[in-house]
Amino acid sequence: MVTNLSESLIARVDRLKGLADQGRVGRLRRGIEKEGLRVDGEGRIAATPHPAALGSKLTHPHITTDYSEALLEYITPVYCRPGDAMAFLADLHRFSYRHLGGELIWPASMPARLDGNDSVPIADFGDSNIGVMKTVYRKGLDLRYGRIMQSIAGVHYNVSLPDDLWQLLRELEGDTDTPLEDYRSARYFGLIRNFRRHSWLLLYLFGASPALDRSFLPDSRVPEKLAPHGDSTLVSRHATSLRMSDLGYQNKVQEQLKICFNSLSNYVNTLRHAIATPWQDYRRLGVNEAGEWRQLNANILQIENEYYSDIRPKRVARHDETPSQALEARGVEYIEVRCLDLNPFLPLGVDETQIRFLDTFLMWCLLSESPWIPDDECDRLDDNRRLVVERGRDPALRLLQDGRHRSIADWGGEILAEMAPVAELLDRLEEGAPHGEALAALTPRLEDPALTPSGRLLDRLESTGESFLEAMLGLAREQAEGFRDTPMDPAREALFDDLVASSRDQQADLEAADEETFDTFLARYFERAREVRSITPLSTEERS
Repeated sequence: MVTNLSESLIARVDRLKGLADQGRVGRLRRGIEKEGLRVDGEGRIAATPHPAALGSKLTHPHITTDYSEALLEYITPVYCRPGDAMAFLADLHRFSYRHLGGELIWPASMPARLDGNDSVPIADFGDSNIGVMKTVYRKGLDLRYGRIMQSIAGVHYNVSLPDDLWQLLRELEGDTDTPLEDYRSARYFGLIRNFRRHSWLLLYLFGASPALDRSFLPDSRVPEKLAPHGDSTLVSRHATSLRMSDLGYQNKVQEQLKICFNSLSNYVNTLRHAIATPWQDYRRLGVNEAGEWRQLNANILQIENEYYSDIRPKRVARHDETPSQALEARGVEYIEVRCLDLNPFLPLGVDETQIRFLDTFLMWCLLSESPWIPDDECDRLDDNRRLVVERGRDPALRLLQDGRHRSIADWGGEILAEMAPVAELLDRLEEGAPHGEALAALTPRLEDPALTPSGRLLDRLESTGESFLEAMLGLAREQAEGFRDTPMDPAREALFDDLVASSRDQQADLEAADEETFDTFLARYFERAREVRSITPLSTEERS
């Protein structure tokens, strides 16, 4: 039995290389969800409704909104080739710019100029019960956390491995007695555990939010970690991602959940407990006051999506299922990476080099040994992540690995060295060596923090004297011009035109089909959500 992590990794990779050369290994599948705040020509958050010419945000499969009416969200189909996903995403932007008038899509994760909490409009999804539920959920987020936090944007990256690869891995490891769905779920959770241990590397390499507009902090209290840059900008000199700091998507109530991703059953049961457990502070805020819904319930989580995490196990749910029930019934289908800032220097916020790196990193997480996370490690799981978010470009920073303090360059270089054979494996399925080239392109960032997106943004602000708003508005205008000046794929253009009309019809059909009150609909939803829907037997690992 191989006990050394690197030897175990190399053994798995070498076996898969041989199978890839035989044509037995399929490509990864991925989809991209990219958010972008609509702003006016002066860089203020848009107060206008979601453009009707883009279709219904409730039912359109590719163009919707996230929390705010102003926060566009683009969703690509699932593709085997990263370039195809990027091309689809680019055409979504081109199509949108035909209907945005003088508005722009903000290129940064931290928002544009705000004017207090109420300047961030809550998305309105119409009069159907499911649409009202979406709106009430967002009202609950406002009540609990405020709207300003919900104006932050990012990239979510969804990845799945082909079924034939799961079958090959199970055979190579001699685990053919375990049902494939259970094996796949257990291995996805192994990937997630390794991701959680090493996601600091992604925050360092791709974090792009070291600055923000002062309007993000409307009460004028400036944390010590921030310093003024001119009259309207605050910066954190060594930060990589203020979006992922305690200024962004963090929640102290949720910290008590202690989800360490050791098993599917632990994950599902913890979320179910959180949705069913009242929280006194939320109860005091009220739920349904004199017929006005303020939040869906007063529990730790209103629904599962409220749980903030840098990575999630996912399964496409059927119409009568919650996300957890879908996972419980049929296992993990794919994973969603949620810790990625928008790179403001890239028109789409992400590029193919980053995607190739992410694919290699995720495969490395999957193929490396991934022991369960004990309680003491769970308690400090986010320590390195927090340090990199706040001080990632500080040359004096040291991270803790197994009792040793290590620099980002040292530890990161070791990880990239282990990723190299994984890149070679993935490149067996491609023309050329795009994964190896992605590693080579990003490696210099380990030794030179100025090359990172966060370093580049801070350097631009300091060298030009621009404010955060001025710099991002300039980039937004350049990117808008590029999208307006380039043609769309004709077939995709026709598809998008059709989806505008069909999405409106689907929303109207939903609204006409409702025969019960919203109160009854919501009560039935949470009654169904409490049901346990375990269809496939649990593996030995899941039972322990």
